[in-house]
Amino acid sequence: MTFLSRRTLLAGGGLLLGAACTRRFATPDQAGTLPIPRLLDARDHGQRIGLRAQEGETTFFPGRRSATMGYNGSYLGPTLRVHRGDDVTVTVSNNLSADTTVHWHGLLVPGELDGSPHQTISPGETWRPTLPIRQPAATLFYHSHAHGRTAEQVYAGLAGLLFVTDEEEQGLGLPSDYGVDDLPILIQDRQFVDGRLVLPAGMMVALDGRRGNVILVNGAYNPRADVPRSLVRLRLVNGSNARTYDLSFSDGRAFYWIGTEGGLLEKSVELQSLTLASGQRAEILVDFSDGKPVSFVSAPDQSTLRMHGMGMMHRHEASENNAGDETVLTFSPRLASSKRGSTTLPLLLASRAVPDPATVVARRRLVLNMRLGGMMDSDEEPLTINHRRFDIDRIDEEVELGAVEIWKVSGQKMAHPFHIHGVHFDVLRRDGEEPDLLDQGPRDTIVVDEPVELLIRFDQPASKAPFLFHCHILEHEDEGMMGQFSVT
Repeated sequence: MTFLSRRTLLAGGGLLLGAACTRRFATPDQAGTLPIPRLLDARDHGQRIGLRAQEGETTFFPGRRSATMGYNGSYLGPTLRVHRGDDVTVTVSNNLSADTTVHWHGLLVPGELDGSPHQTISPGETWRPTLPIRQPAATLFYHSHAHGRTAEQVYAGLAGLLFVTDEEEQGLGLPSDYGVDDLPILIQDRQFVDGRLVLPAGMMVALDGRRGNVILVNGAYNPRADVPRSLVRLRLVNGSNARTYDLSFSDGRAFYWIGTEGGLLEKSVELQSLTLASGQRAEILVDFSDGKPVSFVSAPDQSTLRMHGMGMMHRHEASENNAGDETVLTFSPRLASSKRGSTTLPLLLASRAVPDPATVVARRRLVLNMRLGGMMDSDEEPLTINHRRFDIDRIDEEVELGAVEIWKVSGQKMAHPFHIHGVHFDVLRRDGEEPDLLDQGPRDTIVVDEPVELLIRFDQPASKAPFLFHCHILEHEDEGMMGQFSVT
C-alpha cells in the first residue's frame, strides 16, 4: 500500500476492498481448537533466535485461501521467551518484497535496537540485534514498524508474542505450563469477504482505522481452548489495528487481573470486565475449577467514528459489524489440573520503584490532532501531534538520560491509544483527577480520551537512533500521528 497523503484522504471514500461484505464463515461446529504458537525459549537455543518475515497463504475458513504475511510461517509468528539478565541475539531476515522492521513493543532497550523505521530491513537483507534483557517479567509483543507500512503489514500477519520471565515471577507459583494453563491470547479483528481476508482502504479507514467483521484469536475464528479445571493464566494482547475490546465472560464470572504492559501488579484485582485498546496487554487468572464451559466475549466496539455533513464527526455507539456481544473464544475445562499449576492466588505479586514526582525536571504537552472540520479550506495535515506530521529526519523532543518528566497528553475527536517507545510510565492524573483503579501499574500504552499526565523516567539511551511516540491506531501512526525523541 502506498503512503496516503492528505490529498488522498480528501479524495478517497469508503472501502476499496470489502464493500458490501457478507458473513459467510465457518459454523461453530467447524471451529477448531485454539492454535498455540510455537515457543522459542532463548535459553534453549543458546541465546540465539531466528525470525524470517515472509509472505504466504493462510486458510482461515474452509476452502478459502488468503494472502498473508508471517514470521517463520504464513501468518503471525512464534512466541519468544527471554530471561531477565540475559543477552539475546535475534537474526531477522526479510523475505518480503518490501521493506520491513521488527519492533519489540514494550522491551526496554536502547534506541538503535528498538526496531523502529530507523532499523529498516530491505528485501533480502538481515538485521541482527543483541538485546539486553534487564526488565521484570512481562507480556510483550513484536510486530512490524515499517515506515508508512506498519498498518498494512501488521494487518497481514507480522506480529507475535514476547514473554520476559525472571526468578521473582517463577517463585510466585503462577500457572506456567505454556499452552496448557499459561495461554497466549493474541486478539485481532479482520475483514473477510466470502471467507477471504481483504484489506480495507479509503478515507474512513485512514481516519477510523481498519476494523473487521471477524475476531481472530491466534489466527483462528471462534476457537475452543481445552483448559485444566484449575486457575489458568491468560496473556491477553490486543493486536488489532484499531479496535478496542471490552472483555468479559458470558456467565459473568469474576477473574483476577495480575499484570499490565510493563509487568505484574503489586496485588491482584478482582474484575468482571477489562478493556484493552490497540497495543495494550493484560494478564489475568481465571478459575475453571467448576468444570463448566464458558465463552470469553467482547462488547460492541464503541471507539469508532462516523462522518456527518461537512467533515463533522461524532463517536458512534456500536459498529455495524459488531451489533452485539461477540464470542472471542470458548473455554472447555476438560483437562485434569496441571501439576505445574496453582489453585491458590498469590497475595503479593511484584514490587517496584515508582519515580518520585518531586524529582521531575521537565513537563511536556502533546496533543493528538485530528483536523477534520474545515479540511477543504485548510492546508493543515489531518493527523498530527502538536500540528506536526511525522518526519523521520526531525527530532521533536530532546530528553536527558535518567531524567524524570511529566508528559501531559490529550487527544481530539476520539479516544487514542498512545504508545511511547523505550519507557514504562505511570499514570499520574486523568482529567486532573487521581487515576482510577484500572490505570494502575507500569504502562507503555494508555488510552487518551480525556487528558492524562504520565510520569516517566528515561533510562534507555537513544542517541544513535531516536525513540518514537504515537497513536497506536496503526493507520493514524502511518498517516503522521507520530513523533520522535532523543535520550542523551
